[in-house]
Amino acid sequence: MVTMKRSVIILCVLFLAQFAYGAAPVRYSVSSPDGALEFVLQGEQWSLLRDGHVVIAPSSLGLALDDGTVFRPGSRPPRVSRAATDAVRDARFYKKTSVRDRYNEMRLRYRDFDLVVRAYDAAVAWRIEAHRKSGFKVLDDFTEFAFPTDCEAWFPYVRQNRETLSSQFNNSFENTYTHSTVSGYDASLLTFLPITLRSEQGELVCITEASLLDYPGMYLYNPDGALRLKGVFAPYPKTVRQGGHNNIQEEVVEREDYLAVCSAAEKFPWRVVNVAENDAALLDNDIVWLLSEASEGDFSWVKPGKVAWDWWNDWNIGGVDFASGVNTRTYCHYIDFAAANGIEYVILDEGWSVEGKADLLSVVPDIDLKGIVDYASARGVGIILWAGYYALARDMENIFRHYSAMGVKGFKVDFMDRDDQSMVAFYERAASLAAKYRLVLDFHGAFKPCGLQRTWPNVLNFEGVFGLEMMKFFDAATDQMENDVTIPFARMVAGSLDYTQGAMRNASRENFRPVVSEPMSQGTRCHQLALYTIFLSPLNMLCDTPTAYTKERECLDFIAGVPTVWDETRALSGEIGEYVVIARRKGNDWYLGAITDWQPRDITIDLSFLGAGPHKAVVFQDGANAHRLASDYLRKEMLLDTALTVHLAPGGGFTAKISLAR
Repeated sequence: MVTMKRSVIILCVLFLAQFAYGAAPVRYSVSSPDGALEFVLQGEQWSLLRDGHVVIAPSSLGLALDDGTVFRPGSRPPRVSRAATDAVRDARFYKKTSVRDRYNEMRLRYRDFDLVVRAYDAAVAWRIEAHRKSGFKVLDDFTEFAFPTDCEAWFPYVRQNRETLSSQFNNSFENTYTHSTVSGYDASLLTFLPITLRSEQGELVCITEASLLDYPGMYLYNPDGALRLKGVFAPYPKTVRQGGHNNIQEEVVEREDYLAVCSAAEKFPWRVVNVAENDAALLDNDIVWLLSEASEGDFSWVKPGKVAWDWWNDWNIGGVDFASGVNTRTYCHYIDFAAANGIEYVILDEGWSVEGKADLLSVVPDIDLKGIVDYASARGVGIILWAGYYALARDMENIFRHYSAMGVKGFKVDFMDRDDQSMVAFYERAASLAAKYRLVLDFHGAFKPCGLQRTWPNVLNFEGVFGLEMMKFFDAATDQMENDVTIPFARMVAGSLDYTQGAMRNASRENFRPVVSEPMSQGTRCHQLALYTIFLSPLNMLCDTPTAYTKERECLDFIAGVPTVWDETRALSGEIGEYVVIARRKGNDWYLGAITDWQPRDITIDLSFLGAGPHKAVVFQDGANAHRLASDYLRKEMLLDTALTVHLAPGGGFTAKISLAR
């Protein structure tokens, strides 16, 4: 026994001597199943390699706690365990019905924390898990991402409240992408996730997070032009007050000196680095979904679908014998339109409850809400109510109970505009409580999705995107076309998005202007139609007025028929910021979408995935004059074989419904 004790002591001394005399620290690594990606932890820093070259250079991770504890892996040798998983997971209300879950896992166990790493073929993710005796507060989070060389980057900078870095924690998470470099980062601004970069070898690298449930969301920041992006997190709110837009927001007056209050067994969010060998490979990425907790319970009652929406078109309906606006007759008109065209929902956006009171039980006199709900129910249409954050959060269960009993099907929750710990926790609390009352949710004014839709499938959508609604206010200098062909390689990697497409007034770059009451889109009609396939949106808006759609019957019939959830997705081709081509299948039908930036282009689409043809297709393509008259399009029926060449006008698009020819 004495000899064994002496041996242990000698080994410990030798291990410590390695550090004392400058020997390299022990290297711990885990590789993806295909062997291409390798996560390496050496000392206190982690790195990521692909096929032997460095994608993420040595970078810090760890936590500082309120009791003086500083956790940094590498401070002492861990206990190492490994596992491998290869399974197929059922998915619902998603872009496919099943997802392969294949990864290798390494768990490094330290005294109070574990570092868990999962290596997939398309991404590597890591997170910290606590196993302490008591709860704690996090004072600092050391997450960072360093790069071996300068690289291209697409940053969605915070757009509002730019006076200081701390003021930027209050923002709507809506901005276009700045195409820059890591060294060219604007040090006065924070950027929210996801961000996408191009490595020296040409891969696309998309950084985001998953399973964010009770911790502040991560921003990235580069204060000094170095090749390193540091994680930044909003401190916990200390004092809040009612205010903001129409008095329905919660404004942070003062923040604490800590980031989060955590349990003894806290599981922190996954930090995710997606790596795609070519741009198209990033278009069909499931990592955020896979890293999130699976749902429990019965969600068979959840109904995805499309929505006849009022706010973007400013309630502008024509050919009726009443004054349109926020009133009962207008909404009955929207309901009639939805019922006649197989549209599942109508939203009553802002204005149905008394403005300024933040009281969702106080309905304006011109709205007979019970009458509207009953009228819609009799016609097979569901009603979704818009709700300002504070008005809902202050009395959430009572509001959900009341309107669920009335027959309302869900809520569009807006103006959260933060992602500190208390606000992040609100999302899951709202999802859980809404599920209790069988209500669906659309989070508007929201940060990016982090997998909550898998855990709570009644959460059908998130905004967190610079969508079409912004073009009511932004002039032609805002390049919405470049934005549209960047979103699939960045924001959409995180999950579905409430972009609110479907404009019937379309404009070339030269003719576009912002109009609040009769808004238009940049780009062509077919660009708008293609977005219903390109963007993933289980709850998808028809943003224009029933009057406009009724005059455009061909387009309306196509939009009304496009599914909002899918059985299969194929990313066909694309280059970030330039163009994208995606195909999605529902049942026996494929839908094909292609869009471009302001650069016209001819693209050849490989259709071999369809199998032996020919295949019958209904096609919408840019018209011969779409470069000047953006609403010009051509609809035709044709047979498709193994390839298709299409011309995209500036800001153009192409879309098709493809069926097996009989």
